[in-house]
Amino acid sequence: MNVDRFVLATAGSFVIISLLLSHLHSPYWLWFTGFVGLNMLQAAFTGFCPLAMILKKLGVQPGNAF
Repeated sequence: MNVDRFVLATAGSFVIISLLLSHLHSPYWLWFTGFVGLNMLQAAFTGFCPLAMILKKLGVQPGNAF
């Protein structure tokens, strides 16, 4: 699994988990969903993704986007 796929899988998991938590626990978890979405949007334009930087330092194979 390369960095790109790992970042997408992590972001998708965070969105699903926060949606479930907002339904089961508190609607304030939707703020986390919004944060993940905004981070994905800014990464698309700037190429800056903290998770991708961490994964590269850990030696995960780089992808095309990051």
